[in-house]
Amino acid sequence: MNAPELTMRFGKVLRSRGVAGTLVAAGRHLFRPRPKTLATWKELVTERRGFEIGGPSPMFGRGGTLPIYPLIAGLDNCNFSARTVWEGAISEGLKFQYDPDRSPGRQYIAEATDLSMIQSSTYDFALSCHSLEHTANPLRALTEWKRILKDGGALLLVVPHKEDSFDHRRPVTKLEHLVDDFKKGTTEDDVTHQSEVLKLHDIDRDWGCSDWKSFEERTRKNSENRCMHQHVFDTSLVAHMLDYLQMQLLSVEALRPFHIIIASRKLPASEHPNNESLLSANAEWRRASPFRIDRERAGNGQ
Repeated sequence: MNAPELTMRFGKVLRSRGVAGTLVAAGRHLFRPRPKTLATWKELVTERRGFEIGGPSPMFGRGGTLPIYPLIAGLDNCNFSARTVWEGAISEGLKFQYDPDRSPGRQYIAEATDLSMIQSSTYDFALSCHSLEHTANPLRALTEWKRILKDGGALLLVVPHKEDSFDHRRPVTKLEHLVDDFKKGTTEDDVTHQSEVLKLHDIDRDWGCSDWKSFEERTRKNSENRCMHQHVFDTSLVAHMLDYLQMQLLSVEALRPFHIIIASRKLPASEHPNNESLLSANAEWRRASPFRIDRERAGNGQ
């Protein structure tokens, strides 16, 4: 990161959080917490073959918060376009370089909601870091990610928590709304949430935009760039989405600065998950969460 970018980021944090908040943010950057559920994630991916939606993700790389790339036997990938804001130009083929010591995986250009080029029950795990929020129909996306998993395969998600992110002014999306999107087949050009984003987005917490004019232009062209967060999540919502899709929850964790970290497993069609302990109002992750929203709901359910 060059000096002008550092100066811009510092100014944004200072405006948004004040001096005290800036010092706290700097401390979190320098002393990043390790997820308590890291051991679970490592066990689910070590020497196994997986599929990542979006990425490659620094969070999964060597030195990242969840450094699992070095453990993986093989990893394929999809991105929605041959050119993205995050990766630049990409092309299909054996070109997905996720770790310097691993052979590249196969790169696909495909929507996260339509992986029809991949046969069902192909992979040991599916992986996604800060991608689901860019999807207009997240339950449809998750259904596809589940489909390509073998029975017993793991779905590993990192999703942004609204608290402390640039979504903090927006309301958490209701599960009923996501179910409605799923049932009516909402497509990726949907603009339902565009006006809400333009009204409530906190640009001072968005490193990707330097001014409001460019942010507004970017948001109105979301069908091309997919930068907009279509939906807003807290930890409970993500857990209930996976439960709705009959995934067995393995671990749930909330982590600073704004991460929801959840591992789940695909069960055989004849089995049904029992997620009561992790969906309970008394679940340990609720009390341990660094986010006020999660803690306030402890004892009160979703």
